Order: sequence, then C-alpha cells, then structure tokens
Amino acid sequence: MKFVPLTLDGLIAVEPALFKDDRGWFFESFRKNLFDQAVGTKVDFVQDNHCHSYKNVLRGLHYQILHPQGKLVRVVHGEVFDVAVDIRRSSSTFGQWIGMLLSAENQKQLWIPAGFAHGYLTLSDTAIFLYKTTAYWDPSLERCIRYDDSDIGIAWPTTEDLILSAKDQAGLALADVEVFDRTSD
Repeated sequence: MKFVPLTLDGLIAVEPALFKDDRGWFFESFRKNLFDQAVGTKVDFVQDNHCHSYKNVLRGLHYQILHPQGKLVRVVHGEVFDVAVDIRRSSSTFGQWIGMLLSAENQKQLWIPAGFAHGYLTLSDTAIFLYKTTAYWDPSLERCIRYDDSDIGIAWPTTEDLILSAKDQAGLALADVEVFDRTSD
C-alpha cells in the first residue's frame, strides 16, 4: 500500500499494491497497522456503509457535528468524482476542497478525517461506493453544505442533469452552517 498525503492537512490518498496474474488480481484494501502508521494515530472504524448510485447522482456535501466521522472511502464498481472540503475553522485551508477520481479500475481510496465535509458525483452509469466510518451515523447530527456553494467553488466534472436528494437540495452555504473548531472537535 502506498499512502500519499494530499494538499489539505489530514487527507490521504491510499493506493493499493495490486497483484495480477492469469486468474485476475488481488490487493489488501485495508491493513490497520499500516493505516494507523500513515495517518499518525490509532483509527477505530465502527461502521461500514455500502451505497449504490446512478449516473449524475450527487451526494453531499455531508458531515456530522458533535460526533464527527472520519471516512475511508472507495469505489468497487463504476467511477465517481469524490470531494472533501475542509470545515475546520482554525485550519489554514478552511473552505478549500480536494477532488479526485475514485473508480473500480484505479482502486484508489481516500482517507477523510473528521473535520471535513464529503460528497461525490457518480460519473459511470452506476457506481457502488463503500466506506468505513469512525463514528456511528446519527441523523440528528448530520449537516449538509450546498454542492454549488460559490464560496467553496468546487469544479464538478458536470452540473447538468444532476440528481439530488431533498436533503442535498436544501443544503446550506458554508457561511451558514456549524463547522469544527480544531481545538475542541
């Protein structure tokens, strides 16, 4: 496994060592000792989530206040444009975002620590998205930032014919939501 720190502090791309032969391929998708070493702290995942989406479905930008979730995300079928937005007010990169292509073909994963909002756009006809979280989902603590907030300025690959949930359509601007204070969250 190769762990590549990204430009926003705490985000790490995880690139597996893929072993191919005439039978197919194999790789380790998670190995706790290597992951903890790369992240620099012990990470305990408590929940796995599995999501199926159709082309042009945009999910996000989601996060959970009070009991924030770190997420290790990946795609096992199809392709998505995955986005993380730094919402740690005391961070020098507050309000900045990173986007990367995650697909069944490239097998890349993204570690998104607590303090980031997360979303993705499905680019293929269908996608199956898996992720581990460090805190349990609590709908009363979930928050949503608008995917098209001009203060963030995410360059989505497309914004035509998007399919959004009612929750995502009602997302708020970054300026109007609760965010994290790095010293207390």
